[in-house]
Amino acid sequence: MALAGDMAKGRLAIIAGSGLLPSHVATAARQAGENPFIVALKDEADRSWEGFDHAVIGVGDFAALNRIFASNGIDRVVMSGAVRRRPEWREVRPTLKTLVKLPSTIRTLLAGGDDTVLRMVITLIEENGRRVVGAHEIAPDLLASVGPLGALQPSADDTKDIIRAAEAADALGRLDVGQGSVSVGGRIVALEGVEGTDSMLERVANLRSAGRISARRRGVLVKLCKPQQDIRADLPSIGISTIENLRQAGLAGVAVEAGRSLILERDAVIKAADEAGIFVCGLDRGLRSWGLA
Repeated sequence: MALAGDMAKGRLAIIAGSGLLPSHVATAARQAGENPFIVALKDEADRSWEGFDHAVIGVGDFAALNRIFASNGIDRVVMSGAVRRRPEWREVRPTLKTLVKLPSTIRTLLAGGDDTVLRMVITLIEENGRRVVGAHEIAPDLLASVGPLGALQPSADDTKDIIRAAEAADALGRLDVGQGSVSVGGRIVALEGVEGTDSMLERVANLRSAGRISARRRGVLVKLCKPQQDIRADLPSIGISTIENLRQAGLAGVAVEAGRSLILERDAVIKAADEAGIFVCGLDRGLRSWGLA
């Protein structure tokens, strides 16, 4: 049940997919005095929501989502966590208000890139009277800052790889394909697709083991927000698993876009990176050489 204070000002809902981000957002919201309602996505959310008001719905069930919002006084919504699978058209449950948009919704789900799909979901939520806010607005401490974040910083060769990988990631983002790229010795060896960052890094490790990537040159991972991306959803993120996969792939470090990327469990990530001899740094699009010069 919603608290009286929450109903007076409107309550926050967190749509939770997989990973740690939904938990971080829920904790930050509670610390800020909110009483968040968790909408866990069936077969996607992988955290226990005991201790929070919550419900489980299928991905694509907009009708159930709207009923939950209406019955709990929801006026703000955060979309957080990964969603591995798009719903089949038979699984989409529109509200009466959005029924007329069902054909275009199905087309977007089938053929649109991730950012296109997320923009559509945001529009459908807001057309039913709620406001979508970014996870970084609830948990601003997760945002990456400019420059080295740990004890190590990129070498001159690493900086060249960062700039090269950033160019590739930027181009990839404009196509609404992915957010990450790996450069080794100035050569782009991997681009992120629907498999996600961790699987891409596993692919780099396999290429390295097979001798397809230089054993002498380490290389870097860069993750950028897509240039056209609505920053209220799916900001690039890194966590402990990223550092471990960087180590296994033999990479020197990772650079993410400052102010538009999230670092989950920052202290633990930096500690793990320092211990593994891996740098973590933030980039700024508005500065020369991404702020590395």
